[in-house]
Amino acid sequence: MIILGIDPGLRTTGFGVIEKHGHRLRYIASGTIKTGTEGALPPRLKIILAGISEVVATYKPACAAIERVFVNVNPQSTLLLGAARGAAITALVGADLEVAEYTPAEVKQAVVGSGKAVKAQVQEMVARLLKLPGLPGSDAADALGIAICHAHGMDALALIGALSPDKQGLHMRRGRLVSS
Repeated sequence: MIILGIDPGLRTTGFGVIEKHGHRLRYIASGTIKTGTEGALPPRLKIILAGISEVVATYKPACAAIERVFVNVNPQSTLLLGAARGAAITALVGADLEVAEYTPAEVKQAVVGSGKAVKAQVQEMVARLLKLPGLPGSDAADALGIAICHAHGMDALALIGALSPDKQGLHMRRGRLVSS
């Protein structure tokens, strides 16, 4: 299964593409979509939309994951990040992909083992987990981390589904778990 991770940003949006085969993860591609620092908002959002659409068309992921917006000290920055995120999500759902969302802390926890990890730690662990020859750029590393987080989350959901009572011929009767 091919998973696309997106680290949204108005200046730079990172993307990371990995393949999940059983419990193994394999690096496919990563990079950034740059809109620059100048210019009106709508054309910059169009660049993000077109860039994500091109990545989807090139790598044909089965699903996608994106970082959730966090509230900055500066409300204007939060609004601009939300607009970039909206353009990315629009490209993903326009391609009929399911989109999962993860907080930065959830991604850091899944990749590094600590929700308070710094960017350098995420870069290092992404490189190790995907057996990369060098460190990816920070935006690409974050996007790959989001894809890795989603891959791990899929494993957890599959395990929960496999352990659910109805899969084992069990059901609830009067608040007690009983065999069918």
